[in-house]
Amino acid sequence: MDIELARTFLKIADSGSFVAAAKALHLTQAAVSRRMRALEDYLGRPLFVRNRSGATLTPAGRRFLRYAANMVQTLEQARHEVGVARSFSGSLAIGGRFGLWDGLMLAWLRQMRDQRPEIQIRSQIGFEEGLMQALVDGGLDIAVMYTPQNRPALEVERFLEEELVLVTSSATERAGPESEGYVHVDWGPEFLSRLSGSLPALSTPRITVGISWLGLQLILTGGGSGYFPRRLVSGLIGSGRLFAVKSAPTFRLPAYLVYPAVPGNPLIAPAVESLHRVAREVVGQR
Repeated sequence: MDIELARTFLKIADSGSFVAAAKALHLTQAAVSRRMRALEDYLGRPLFVRNRSGATLTPAGRRFLRYAANMVQTLEQARHEVGVARSFSGSLAIGGRFGLWDGLMLAWLRQMRDQRPEIQIRSQIGFEEGLMQALVDGGLDIAVMYTPQNRPALEVERFLEEELVLVTSSATERAGPESEGYVHVDWGPEFLSRLSGSLPALSTPRITVGISWLGLQLILTGGGSGYFPRRLVSGLIGSGRLFAVKSAPTFRLPAYLVYPAVPGNPLIAPAVESLHRVAREVVGQR
């Protein structure tokens, strides 16, 4: 069976639409439909129920879902393994949000570089949607993120809990939160909802950034305030470059590890274990 049929099937199941799958795969809708007809003919069962709202899996489609994901992941793993240079015993692909690389996963990567020189590691930065899709497609073995989605054949494991604190560059503003100069970091819809309830003056920011590093650099170089993980700003608070707004509430932001429920790469389990170990060392959490 053509592996592209399985990829197309997974894309439709993930998006719930032939149209959306065609757009994501850069194909015509007719081409996507032909692939599904070919796959259904091969399996002898209809896999989707088509309607105006999109496409939903039939019972046969739900049963095939796990096999399709395993097929794609196995092929990608084979591609990685075959492509590994002879000087390495295996390879691992890991991705994560920028804020989680900063000061946390970067420490893990340094440890892996020093302690596991026999492993080839490919790392990347991305947002949740892209990271989840790379896991589904088999391009990543592990991803670390704040707001994962429930996807078939993927395991979501609690990793750590960030404490978001409001900091300001001005010593005169640390007595209370100020809306002027506030830089909103997009920590997800739940954070925005809780912020709106606790500090409504900050819920309609003038500037919003998607990457914490960008917001932090803006505040450090041009002044302002923003919410950031305590682990990222504790040193800056200690050196007097930033000040904690003590009257402002803090917010909890959990982060998660996501990886195949049936790992095809034997390096995933020890990597997950070592990530937890580094988190305990850096953040002091289990």
